[in-house]
Order: sequence, then C-alpha cells, then structure tokens
Amino acid sequence: MTRPKTKKFKLQNRLSEVQEIEHLESWIASAKPDSGSNPLALTPLPEKSPIGKLPDGSFSRYAGVDRFRQLPLSKKTKDGLSAAGFLKMTDIQRASLPHSLCGRDILGAAKTGSGKTLAFIIPVLEKLYRARWGPEDGVGCIIMSPTRELASQLFEVLQSVGKYHGFSAGLLIGGRKDVDTEKERVNELNILVCTPGRLLQHMDETPNFECSELQVLVLDEADRILDVGFKKALNAIISQLPKYRQTFLFSATQTKSVKDLARLSLKDPEYISVHAESTTATPSLLEQTAMVIPLDQKLDILWSFIRAHLNSRILVFLSSCKQVKFVYEAFRKLRPGISLKCLHGRMKQDRRMGIYAQFCEEESVLFSTDVASRGLDFNKNVDWVVQVDCPEDVASYIHRVGRTARYLSGGKSILLLTPSETKMIDKLQEKKIPIRYIKANMKKVLPVSGLLAALLVKYPNLQQLAQRAFITYMRSIYKQRDKEVFDVTQLPIDEYSASLGLPMTPKVRFLKSKIKGQKMSKELVIVPDSTIDDNPIEIPQQSLSNGRRVEEESESEDDLLKENDTPRVGDDNATDTGYAMTGTRVLKKKKLKINMHRPVGTRVVFDDEGNTLPPLARLADTISDSSKLDKSKVNQRYAQLREEMKVVDKDDKVLDQKRRKEKRIKQKMKLKRGRDSEDDDRDSEDDISESENGRVGKKSKLYFDSDSDGGEGRKGKGSSSRIGNVTDSVTLAEQEELALKILSSMNS
Repeated sequence: MTRPKTKKFKLQNRLSEVQEIEHLESWIASAKPDSGSNPLALTPLPEKSPIGKLPDGSFSRYAGVDRFRQLPLSKKTKDGLSAAGFLKMTDIQRASLPHSLCGRDILGAAKTGSGKTLAFIIPVLEKLYRARWGPEDGVGCIIMSPTRELASQLFEVLQSVGKYHGFSAGLLIGGRKDVDTEKERVNELNILVCTPGRLLQHMDETPNFECSELQVLVLDEADRILDVGFKKALNAIISQLPKYRQTFLFSATQTKSVKDLARLSLKDPEYISVHAESTTATPSLLEQTAMVIPLDQKLDILWSFIRAHLNSRILVFLSSCKQVKFVYEAFRKLRPGISLKCLHGRMKQDRRMGIYAQFCEEESVLFSTDVASRGLDFNKNVDWVVQVDCPEDVASYIHRVGRTARYLSGGKSILLLTPSETKMIDKLQEKKIPIRYIKANMKKVLPVSGLLAALLVKYPNLQQLAQRAFITYMRSIYKQRDKEVFDVTQLPIDEYSASLGLPMTPKVRFLKSKIKGQKMSKELVIVPDSTIDDNPIEIPQQSLSNGRRVEEESESEDDLLKENDTPRVGDDNATDTGYAMTGTRVLKKKKLKINMHRPVGTRVVFDDEGNTLPPLARLADTISDSSKLDKSKVNQRYAQLREEMKVVDKDDKVLDQKRRKEKRIKQKMKLKRGRDSEDDDRDSEDDISESENGRVGKKSKLYFDSDSDGGEGRKGKGSSSRIGNVTDSVTLAEQEELALKILSSMNS
C-alpha cells in the first residue's frame, strides 16, 4: 500500500512542478522589463498587492518590486530565502533580478557589502529549475571566484538558499589533497563553485569532463578574474565553453572593456550600476581617514594603534606574504594584549579556512595580504581596516575598505601613506571617495623598533624573515605600474631597514639606481647590553601592562589619532611629526676619502753618523772610495748560495718524505686499533688462525707498533717477521752537523 502511494505522490509532485514552471515562464514572458530600463526608477508595489496572475488574466509586474515574494520565483527558492532570513531586496538585487530572470546577460556593479551574491545565485537556481536540470545532465552552471575563501563563502550561500532544490553542487578550489575524489564525482555535479586554476586542472586531467551543455557562467569579482594574472587560465576555460549561454559579471569595480566583453561572448549585456549616481563610491556609513608618516615610523604607528584598540576587530593589510609573516611573528612575541592572526596565499587551505572562521567569531587582529580584500563577508562586522601599505590602485582600495561597513553596518578605515605616496589621495578623491587627513598624537606613540632589534638578536630565524620582508616590500614598490604614486628612489631604505630591527641594510639586487644618491652599505650595529643576555627580553611596562587596559582604553583611542586642521598635501604639518625614533644603529653620514695622488714613501738607509745612504749601500765596498758595487763578487756570492740551497733542499725533501710516511703509518695504526677494539674476541681468534694456516694468494700486510702500545708488535698475515717502532728518522747528532754546516757556509 505504501509503494503505490509513494508513486502517486511523486507523480503529483512532478505535475505540480510542471505547472509551476509553466506559470513562471508565462509570468516572466508577459511582464519582463524593457531592455536598458532601470527597475529602480519604478514605484514599488504595495506589499499586499496581488502577486502573479490577476483576475483579468494578466500578470502583475515584477520590475521595481522590493520583496523576494513578489518576484516570479519557484516555491523552493522562496522557502530557501525565507529560511536564510532574506525577505527584502537590496538595490543591486532590485535592479538586476528582473533582467537576469528574463535570460539576459548582466554586468553588475555595486558597492561592497550590497548583496551581489544573491543577485546571481537566485537566477542560477531558477534557470536550472525551469530547465528541469538533473544529475544526468552534467554541469549546468559554473561560478568562478578569484580566491579560495570567497569561493567557499559563495558555496555556503548557495547551500543555504538552494537547500530545497535537488541540484548537486561542488566546491573546487586549490590547496586540497582530495583531487582524485573530485575527479570521480565532478562529472555528476550540476553547479560548480570554483577558482580558475582548479577548474582548468579538471578540464585538462579529468576523463570525460566537459561543459558543452553549460547554461550559466558567473564571474564574481569579474575585474580581478579578467586581470592579467588570470588571463591565460581564463582564455583556456572560455575556449571549452559553449558560446550560447547566459553570463553574469559582478564586482564592486566593474569593467567596461569591449575587449574583455568580447572574450566572454556577451550578447547585449545589461550594465547595472546602482551606485553610479551616488555621491560616494564606498559605503556611506564608512569613515575613511589617511595619515602621512615616514616609512620608518609605520610599525610604530601600527603597534600603538593596536595597543589603543584592544577591544576591536582589526583587519591589517600589508603588501607581501613575507611582511605579513614578519609583523605577525614579531608582534606575537611582543604580546600586545589581543589575539593575533595572519592570512596569506602561501598558507595551506585548511589553515586558511580555520583562521578565517576564527576571525569571524572573536575580537582579534588579522594581518593579511590582498587575499582577504575581495568579497569576504565576515559574520561579525570588522571595526577597523588598517592599510599599512598603499594599495596599488583605487579599485584595490575600494575592495580593502569594503570588508567593513557591510550592508547597514558602520565601520572605520585608516590609510598610512609615505610622503612620496600622497598622490594617491588625489586619485581617491577623483573617484568620489570621501577621505580626510588626520595626524598622529606622537606623545601616545610607542616606539617598537628598539624592541624589534632585540627580538632579532634573540631569534635568528626572525632576522632572516625581516630581511625577506624588507626585500619583498622594496620589490613590490619597484614593480608597481603607477610611478606617480610609487617611486622606489624616494624611499629612505636605510631608515626603514633600521625600523625593522635589522643590523644592516640588505642588498637589493633588482635596484640598479642609487636610492636618494646613497649606495646601500653595511652599517654599524648598536645593541643594548640587555639584549645579549640569556634572560627573556624585558618589554617596557607601558607597552605590556594589561591591568590598566580598561581605564586607558577611551583615552588612548581618542588621543592617538587626531584630526589635522590643515590637511593640505605638501604641508609641513602633515608630514613633520617632530618625533625622534630610538635608533638601533648609527647611519654613516660621511665616508673616508682616500687621495689616490698622494706622495709615495721611499726606503732610507742611514750610516753610523746619521747620514742618508742609498738603499744598496751595505753591499758596496766600504774600504774603497768608490760607491759602485762589485758585480763579479755579487754574482759569485749568489752562485755559492744557490749551490748550498740545492743541497739543503734535497735534505729537506728527504726529511719531508720520511715525516709524511710516518704520519700515514700512525693514522693507519689508529684506525686499526679502533677496529680491533670493536671486534669480539672470537673474531680476533679466527683471524689469527687464518694467519697461521697461511692462506695463499693474498698480499702480506705489515703492522707497526706505535708508541702508545708499549708492548710487542702484532704479526702480519702471511709473515712471521716483526718490524719495530719507527722513531725519528734524523738523530740529534745529524741535526747538529747540518746546522754547523749551514752556519759555516754563511760565514764564509
């Protein structure tokens, strides 16, 4: 009885799905908005207005509505949205969903945190649902993301909203070891959320993997995927996809390049930029500030900032992985009083995801590269975004600060610029980014360079990491394309190296020109005596005392950063802080100059009366009045000395050969004694018995007694004779005779 009831239920379910699909298609076709229209310009329908088919046989419009229940969506999608808490649409969703549900290509641009993810996940689910897509149909949708963390976040949203659908979905990202498992199941997946590299790997290596029936292609953070870094992989992927498909491109900084759009085979796409007419390109609740400080004071400002905001969630951006690792390891050893974490692209995937999850749940400081700058939505709002290194362009800045002030939440950001990077402020203001200057209260700044120098002495591995951080930062500035902002020749590299605690400035091979007219040279290290002690490093009480954290929090947070009344670029007040950094070494200001044309000294010989003589006057005939040398006597003297040296040289060679031979014999005896001491008595008896039996065909060996044995010599194999100790080859009498012979020849 149960089985027929189940079949009947399934049949009714299929019929209801077919009827729902027919109803949705009729609704979409009859009330779709005009191409190029802006649904936001329409007045939203009342919440209690009739939805769907009206009594007169027509359908209600869905363009310009503000709630998901008013859209032509399937019941499964609406249930998933309600369960996830999504009821009212954001601007980008109101503007794009009416067009995307009609099957049109979308170029969507909106501020960070504005809900772009649902703007493409909903039409993906509806497209496959209306096409009655099943497991046997293969891959129907590909959603590509530039980073693994963002792909994981998209996959979670897809699972949440589409949990009532029967589609199979998979997350394909690098850094995981289960590639073989993915290859076995990837052909059965309907929706792929992936990174470009991993998808291309499956296209090249997985048997029978093909996407010829692809319905929808989605590029999240499209401007980053279309960039040079993914160009080769993306071109290879696009060449294997069908041209007739629906394509969505979403990003906070969307591209309008005709060349890029032609690569993706877009057909009359709808360009939707809901915030194009907005007064700001960043969230309105985001408070943005900038500070101009010398490069060698950045770590001091960062350390003081963290110490003043111990009860906040702070995201710190640095330009390279090595910088992230160094600052994290150094600050972790200094213990600022708050949990520290780091995130960069060279970490294993499991660890990256674990750190991302921990930062979402607790108040801490996360040091990161730009791997965390795009798309990531932390469950709890980030209080501060601190950009220690200047972003490469305006788009990177927008994505970085977009990690805070998500949707309706507020947030703060601070950008640290060197005096040579102030041109970036003008570029930000041209793009309608409201950013204002502030200056640090240097009385509240805690110098950290001296502490770093002590750490580098105590931990040699940290010193190597500091050197790599210095080099990678210089390389990042050197390779930047915008030379108006990034000029490596304007950087005080010696001072910056000292601020990292390095005893000398590392050599930067890729820089051929001089930095500020000075060559990089090794410097003199001045380290306090206390840093060489074996005891743990003592940190000043003002920088590590946690007992006064609550009382000083409000005062420090308000006083560390103060607004600059004259925020003009180039103003002395904006850059001159009057702060003297505690130096860790003495930088050379002057170099010793050597005069290559100085007079050369000569040898002077004096006689008994103090008169100067020529250098070879001693060889002259002092009896005769002539000061000329007797060349015949000199030549005769040289010939006699040569003959004597030949004789002495032969004796020396013989003596040297004997000494070398004696040295080799002693070494052999030492090796033999070592081997004999390790052998058992049974083995030694067997060797003696073999020797007595007189084995034929082996060369006899001689064993010599050494002075340390003091006993009888051992018998060699195949020989009954014993050779005694080898003493000094030359006796004392012979040495005396040789010495007398040499002295007599000298006197003659």
